[in-house]
Amino acid sequence: MVHLITPGDHYSPLTGSATSTVVNGLAGAAARTTPNMPQFVVVDAATYRPRYETADALEFAGNAPVSRRERVADIARGASGRARSAEAEYFGPAVEVVLRRPPSIVIAHNAPIVPWLLRESPHRVVLYAHNRLLRTFTRAEAARVLDGAAAIVCVSDSLADRMRSDLPKRLGERVHTVGNGVDAAQFRPAETEIRAPSPERPLRVMFVGRMVREKGADVLVKAANSLARSDLEFVFVGSEGFDRNAPLSRHEEQLRRLVAEGSARIVFEPFVDRRALPGLMRTADMLVVPSRWPEPSGLTVGEGMATGLPVVASRIGGIPEVLGKAGRYVEPEDFRSLAAAIARLADDASLRARIGEAARERAVQHDWSWSWANLSDVLRGL
Repeated sequence: MVHLITPGDHYSPLTGSATSTVVNGLAGAAARTTPNMPQFVVVDAATYRPRYETADALEFAGNAPVSRRERVADIARGASGRARSAEAEYFGPAVEVVLRRPPSIVIAHNAPIVPWLLRESPHRVVLYAHNRLLRTFTRAEAARVLDGAAAIVCVSDSLADRMRSDLPKRLGERVHTVGNGVDAAQFRPAETEIRAPSPERPLRVMFVGRMVREKGADVLVKAANSLARSDLEFVFVGSEGFDRNAPLSRHEEQLRRLVAEGSARIVFEPFVDRRALPGLMRTADMLVVPSRWPEPSGLTVGEGMATGLPVVASRIGGIPEVLGKAGRYVEPEDFRSLAAAIARLADDASLRARIGEAARERAVQHDWSWSWANLSDVLRGL
């Protein structure tokens, strides 16, 4: 099995790349349960080290990323029935690596052009969609580039429904759902007592994610300001990108101005890599995922659950498929309901304990071995 990730993406715990986290989880589970299917990942030689050890790296020297102007031109080419030449050139070196390999199952992560580029090869190509990929494709173009895909895998039923709506019916029948798993050994509960909050020992309410508008950190800031409780501490973990030393983005500056308008106890912790994240999450008493966009799956939700945290999350996208009944939901953008849900959990230690235990149990049942087993079922069906 050869995983082809976006050129320039890092197969390393030094980043927070969701795609690489999924590849690492699947490849690790495959090594434990299906050792006769060795795992490889095609990765730009210039990307971060150390790399995850779950898949052997097949390196290439990458081309320059596609510019915004080239992307617009590609969309026009695709709509007129021509190939997206700039994107094809960008993926070209990675595809050349695959073409030199013996016949394999190629998992093209977030790369709808790859089935077309490998259409005359002996490989079986599976498009693995972590996001909605076909918003700029006409149905005719989608049919053309994905005709060679043996299967299309989506990380949630919510995303699969959107994918089918973007495809002609004959290709929609190739769409399958393989939910994301979680490393329930790495993300595990802290060995601390569930307690009542106090100003001296405030409960820690945590947000983990990229500091972009879609993730809804500002909604949580508004909720924190409306509560203005000295017995709660709100910790925001993340940056716009994967560099904790990068200058603040405009959105990050807006968040800090919003914090200054209230009196809540709020701390910002810039991006932390995958190695440090489990320990940091164990310092939390509650996780909040206030997304305002339809998260395809929400890896952070599963990781909070595995840590044994009660999770309060937006009822949107694929989040309910991850959280199930083991958490609390609010509507996106509704900071007042979010504040009420946080207060309810903060004031009831036994409720937090029950929800955290249910979350941990559900996470253990949906680890990466579960996810790999579901992908293996799809592959057997080919």
